[in-house]
Amino acid sequence: MSIEISACIITFNEEQNIRRCLESVKWCDEVVVLDSYSQDSTIDICREYTDKIFQHEWMGYVGQRNLVRKKASCDWVLYLDADEEISPELQEEIIREKEDGFNNFLGYQFPRRVQYLGRWILHGEWYPDIKLRLFKKDRGRSVGSEPHDYVVVDGNVKTLKNPINHYTYVDIEDHVRTVNRFTSIAAAEKFQKGERHGWIDMVFRAKWRFVRGYIIKMGFLDGKRGFLIAAINTFGVIIKYAKLWELWLAEAGRGDADA
Repeated sequence: MSIEISACIITFNEEQNIRRCLESVKWCDEVVVLDSYSQDSTIDICREYTDKIFQHEWMGYVGQRNLVRKKASCDWVLYLDADEEISPELQEEIIREKEDGFNNFLGYQFPRRVQYLGRWILHGEWYPDIKLRLFKKDRGRSVGSEPHDYVVVDGNVKTLKNPINHYTYVDIEDHVRTVNRFTSIAAAEKFQKGERHGWIDMVFRAKWRFVRGYIIKMGFLDGKRGFLIAAINTFGVIIKYAKLWELWLAEAGRGDADA
């Protein structure tokens, strides 16, 4: 019995990226798209590649991924974001593993490299950024805290060499806008869990974030881009905990910052 793979993609207003993504998974046995009611031409482009297109209101990354997995009909699923693509080298690597029957592995993870301001980022927090994205459908699932989901697999996992390509931000403004959106999601998640901010979180975690990304993980080797990434990531930590503090202020209904 041959092994088949469903490429599973979640989308929302991705007309600028989705064609590149879909082109990179044409070799898969099935392409499944779960869209959150896009208002651009995303769906029209997807129809050129597959008729397995579903729509559902946004439930968060974990919810959307688990739902699109359930829509897949193949035994194996390959998760991909609309702004990502499977590199040709990774495609060849996956096909070789598939032809070998995936041996005793139930999941595969691989590096993800980001193109930022016209260049690939190969150091710092953004690389290798290993992601588990290929797995046996009935042995894996998405978990995590918003907006950071990840896959857990009940079985052996193998790490492949070649990367997913990630075209994450159009420019610096887009980068900062995304950080603003993600920090709001993360702060709300912490608030719902009853977590409170502390100055040690806002100050020392931010400082550690910069040191880890720029120095320990050698983000400085990516030049100005490496510095910008480390600086904006640090800003994101400060803003996340500031937003959490703001939520508790609103809950208390007064302006006592130490309440």
